[in-house]
Parts: sequence; C-alpha cells; structure tokens
Amino acid sequence: MATIAADQLSLPRLYHWERTTAGRIALTQPMGGPQVKDYTWAQVADETRRMAAFLKAKGQAEGWPADAKIAILSKNCAWWLMTDLAIWMAGYVSVPLYPTLAAETITQILTHSEARFIFVGKLDGWEGMKPGVLPSLPGASYALSPDDAKKTYESWDAICARTEPMKGELVRGADELCTLIYTSGTTGNPKGVMHNFGGFAWAIGEGLIRFPMSADDRMLSYLPLAHVAERVLVEHGWLKTGMRLFFAESLDTFTADLQRARPTIFFSVPRLWVKFQQGVQAKMPQQKLNKLLRLPIIGGLVRKKIMKALGLDQCRIAVGGAAPMPIALLEWYGALGLHINEGYGMTENLALSHMTLPGVNQRGTVGPAYAGVQTRIDPANGELQMRSPALMLGYYKEPGLTAEALTDDGWLHTGDKVTQDKDGCVRITGRVKDLFKTSKGKYVAPAPIEDKLGMNPNIEACCVAGANMGQPLGIAMLSPAGLQRASTDAEKTALMAELSKHLDDVNARLDPHEQLDALVVIQTPWTVDNGFITPTFKVKRNRIEEAYGGKFEAWVGKRAKVLFGD
Repeated sequence: MATIAADQLSLPRLYHWERTTAGRIALTQPMGGPQVKDYTWAQVADETRRMAAFLKAKGQAEGWPADAKIAILSKNCAWWLMTDLAIWMAGYVSVPLYPTLAAETITQILTHSEARFIFVGKLDGWEGMKPGVLPSLPGASYALSPDDAKKTYESWDAICARTEPMKGELVRGADELCTLIYTSGTTGNPKGVMHNFGGFAWAIGEGLIRFPMSADDRMLSYLPLAHVAERVLVEHGWLKTGMRLFFAESLDTFTADLQRARPTIFFSVPRLWVKFQQGVQAKMPQQKLNKLLRLPIIGGLVRKKIMKALGLDQCRIAVGGAAPMPIALLEWYGALGLHINEGYGMTENLALSHMTLPGVNQRGTVGPAYAGVQTRIDPANGELQMRSPALMLGYYKEPGLTAEALTDDGWLHTGDKVTQDKDGCVRITGRVKDLFKTSKGKYVAPAPIEDKLGMNPNIEACCVAGANMGQPLGIAMLSPAGLQRASTDAEKTALMAELSKHLDDVNARLDPHEQLDALVVIQTPWTVDNGFITPTFKVKRNRIEEAYGGKFEAWVGKRAKVLFGD
C-alpha cells in the first residue's frame, strides 16, 4: 500500500469540511416537483454523527462483530452518502446494492455478506425487491423511501431526532476494510470486491492529478452509487474537493435535474451519451446540423444552444466509461465543442487504470495509464494485466476466485485484449473470453463490430454472436425511435431499408471473416429486470446466447439481410 496521509482518508475529509466550511451547501436533494432540500456540510456531519451513534449502540447491544456489514439498498440521494459515512464512523463495513436488483440477487448478497442491518431508500420497484430482504433483518428508511418501506422500518429522521451525535473524530486506518462492492457481472453470481480506505484515497488523489477538480465544481449524481466509478468519482471526489453534489430525481425529470445542476464535471456511460445524441438528432436531422455547424457565426450559436439544452453548457470535464465509446460518437460531441475523455477501469482496481489526456486527441483508445499504475501485456493472448495501490484486497469469502483473478506475482487479470501505441495509449480490442471462432476456423472479436453497429439512432443496444457458424450475425434491440417506426407498415419498410444500408456500411469496414450474415432486429426491450443487461447498461452476452442461440441457424437460413426476430 502506498503511504496515505491520514487527513486524506474518507472520514477526515468530512471532518475537514465540517470545521472549515460548515455553512456551505454540500448536497442538493430533489424532494418532488420543484422542491429541493439543501444540506450544508454542518448538516451532513451532524446527521452522519447521529446515525453513526445509533449504529454503534445497536451493534454493541446486539453483539455485532467489529467488521459488521451494513447494506444500502437505494437510488442515489443525500441520505445514501450520509449512510455510507455513518457506517464507517460507527466502525463497520458498507455493502451497497444496485437499486434495480431482482429479489433473488438481493437475498444472495445479503446472505453472502452476512449483513446485520439494511437501509432501504428511494426505489422504483420495492414491491418486487422486498421478498429478497429477510423479514428478520432490521433496517431504516429514508424520507423518499416507498410507503411500505416506511411502515416496515423506522425513519432516518426519527432515529436522528432521538439520537445524540457521536463526538470526536474517529479515523479508520488506510488498511481497514471499508466496503464490499458486489460486481454486477455479465456472467455468474455477483462477487464481493473488498476495498480499504487507503485504496479510495489513493485512487481519487491520482485521478485529480490528471483531472483537477475543486470546491467550485458541481456534479450530478445519477448513475448508481453502488457502481465503482460513481463511488470513486462522485462520492470520494466530493469528499476530497468539497464540491457541491446534485441528485437526479427520476428519468422523467432528468433534463430538469441537469438544468438545475449545470454540472461542470459530467460522467456518463456510452449508452446514455448515445441517448443524448439521439435526442438532438430527433429535433434536428444530422444533415442539417452538419450544414449549420460549418457556418462561422451560426455554428457557434447552434453549439451553445444544443449544449445549453442538454444542461452541459458549463461542463469543463466530460468523461465516458464502463464500456468503449465509438469514435464516431466522440467525434460528434467534439464537433459540438464537448470533448469527452474516455476512462477505463474495473471494480477490482477502483476504476482507476487508464484515461485519455485532456486536450489531446487519443480517440479510439482509453489513453495511457495513470501515474502509479503498472501495466503489462501478456504475450500469449494480448491480455492487459495491471497492479496499483488501488487493487482490491480480494473477493469476500472467495479465496479460490481471488487466486484466479490474480497472477502468481500479484497482477490483476483484466480479461481485456489490448494493443498499445508508442505513447502508451491502450486500445481495447475485445474480451479475451469473448472471442469466438467461426466454423471456418477464424476468430472474431465482437466488441469493435458492436461499436460500429450501435452507431445508428434506431439501435439501442446490440450483440454480435456466431460461434461455430459460417459467419457472425448481429442482434440489435431497437431504440424508442426505432420502435415507433416499426409500428407502421410504411415506416417499417423504410426502417428496414436504412438498417440494410447501415449493415452494408458496417460490413464494408470489416475483414471478410468478420462480416455479418444478417442483422436480427429485436423489439422486446433488454432490461435489468429481464436479465439482458447489467445495472451499468452492459449487454449480458451469455443471456443473449441463452435466449436466442437456438434461433441463430434459422435466422441465417432465411437469407435476409435484415429481419425481425420476435
């Protein structure tokens, strides 16, 4: 572990802002409609101290172990962050759960982590999740929790009102376990990735060297805080810099939430960057936009208008991650004056591995490694391996899986096949295990093809498959715009023609053995609930194979370039 100054750890950062900027707004929480609730640093610290005192007392009364695990099941909100801090201040370990999990997965994580208490917060599907929480597990609810959860658990406000705040400034050591981050996983059961306080402090410290942030910055927290990138960039970025955080209320209010926050730093996954693009294209055809952008004065006005409409006119740092960003998408935003930096990392290394450099055109790569991150490429299969002070302690209660994840000399297997240029920039070419061989004996890397295929406004998500077939095929879920067009015969015919041309364009840029035999269009949504995507919007390749694999040969046998598969 790198040497970490005690004042850079999570809890001391809270104490710092409590002492130095007590009256400054730290969090802005939507409360429904136009109402919001602002929390100053003094209020954040006070409520955190009260909840920490409650948890400590409860743990002592019930004989919890020193490293008791406390679960958080909620969408992002001010109470989520205060809960995490309170768990740490009480001396315990936090276990965040994605707010979209199925009941079975919730039971699995709560049981595996041996959670002693649960905070149930803001959720859209509590009725479906509730059976996953054992009735014997005690808990607390937030102000915006579902009504049924409020009836089941005592409220945050009531607990804080009757509990005196914890005194002093407890500091947890850099090497102490602070959280279990259960991977969303595209295959298998979620694994509890163990991280300590020092790893988080080191990760955000290195991150801010490449992307300086300050107390004057603003961020909108909307991607799940249970995900490692949001945890490091948002939670620990907030604690490190003292910036102001805003929260999103819902998908329906997302535009208004962005407008309220006017973030100076904005992080999103590729799928959402595509949605923003499609929203613009729905109002202004790309051909017209291209013409306007070429005009000297009008082009500048158009750029400003679009950025303001998106709520990103004050954004100075834009970041994409969690999956590769297509170059065409990066170029589209670049033409509007928004240069998106692409980051790369994993839950196992606190999402801190590589990032493109600000102001440098490194499109098509994830940039060079951060300082302090060591990397190497396995000559046998092209896999990127890395190690750093932010590397996980291991998988909770899974020594065998931990051993599989690391090399004999302690480097992390990323599972990603890469190339590296002379400047140290890494280009991800696919997953080592995702490569499949056609019946002609040729290997196909699906990820680069999927990037090209997904750059069509009618396509929401896609997957390339075809192991042991003559040629691969593409399976694409229609976007809302595509679904609307598919609902009428006239538009459906035009849609098929456009997708056919798109397929031709994609195939023209592929080697012969990679070219797709067909594009199969799916109208049924792929969601977290039906298991087709992870909570971070990655398509589950094994689920696609499971659901549609038996139809592949029949689809190809129809000899149609584009066809509907459901």
